[in-house]
Amino acid sequence: MTQYRTAPPDIIGPEVEPHLNWIALTDAMEAGHRLPRAEVADSFLYRGKDTLLTRSAWIDGLGLAIKPASVFPGNPNNGVPMVNGAVNLLNDTTGQLEAIVDFHLVTKWKTAGDSLLAARKLARPDAERILICGAGNVAQSMIAAYSAAFPGARFTLWNRTPTKAKALADVTGASVADDLSRAVGQADIIATTTMAMTPYLQGEWLSPGTHLDLIGAYRPDMREVDDTALTRARLFANARATTIHDIGEFRDPIARGVITQSDIIADYYDIASGQFARQSEDEITLCKNGGGAHLDLMTARYILNAWRGR
Repeated sequence: MTQYRTAPPDIIGPEVEPHLNWIALTDAMEAGHRLPRAEVADSFLYRGKDTLLTRSAWIDGLGLAIKPASVFPGNPNNGVPMVNGAVNLLNDTTGQLEAIVDFHLVTKWKTAGDSLLAARKLARPDAERILICGAGNVAQSMIAAYSAAFPGARFTLWNRTPTKAKALADVTGASVADDLSRAVGQADIIATTTMAMTPYLQGEWLSPGTHLDLIGAYRPDMREVDDTALTRARLFANARATTIHDIGEFRDPIARGVITQSDIIADYYDIASGQFARQSEDEITLCKNGGGAHLDLMTARYILNAWRGR
C-alpha cells in the first residue's frame, strides 16, 4: 500500500520572485493546457458593496486550487488594498493542502504571464515597439514580462492622466505618448491595462501586423477597444469560457451582431493543434485575457515548484 507523508504546507510570498522566470511560467501554462481540460467554478457572497469571490479549479494531473478574494471598495480610504486573499494549492492525488501562496503574487504573475503566452504565439517574433495603455501595477508587470520574450523591445506608455504615465516611465525607462492614435499606429504590440468602461482605442489606428493583448476589461459593461478593432483582427481568447459570455469586449459585440462566437478562432486549449497561431506578417491579431481559476492553478503550481527547487 502506498504511504503518503503528511507535511505542513509551504507558505509562499514575494520572496520567491528572484526564482521566477516569465518564459518558464508561460511554458508551464502551455503544458497545463495539454492536460485534461480544467473544471472551474466561481461563487459570490455579498454584504452591501463588499464581495467575497471564490474561484476554484481542478486539473487532472496538476492538482486543485481555491482562490478566495475579498473585494472591499472602502479599503483604500483606510490605506488597505481593496482586494485580498490567498491561493490554496491542493495535491492532485491526496487532496492535501500543499501550499498557501500570496494572492497578489499569483495574480501578478498569472495576469502578465497569461498575456505574454498570447504574445509569444501571436505577435511577430521581430516585434520591438510595444505600447502599454495604462500606468498601474499590471502595466509595470507587462513591461517586465514582454522584456523577457522581446529583449530588444522599446516601450511607450499612454495613460489618460499623463502624470501617472510619466511616473511609471521614470521607473521603467519607457517613453510617454502624448498622442494615442500615433502611438497605436507605430506599435508592433499593444497591451491595454485600463479600467475603461467605453472604448478608447480605435481600430482604424492599427497598422498591419500589430498584436493586441486586451487585459483591462473584466465585466460585461467594460470595453477598451472599439468594434472596428474586432472586425479588422483575427480574434483569440485565453479561455472561451471566461471571455465570451462574461466580458464586454466580446459579449457586447456578439449581442449586437458585430461578431459571432465562431469568429473567436482559438483559445489556449487549441495550442496543441496549431490553431492558436499567427498566419501572416500583415494580419492583425487580438487576444482577450479573461483570467480564470485554471490559470491561477497553473501559476501557483509553477511558483511552488520554483520555490521547492530554489
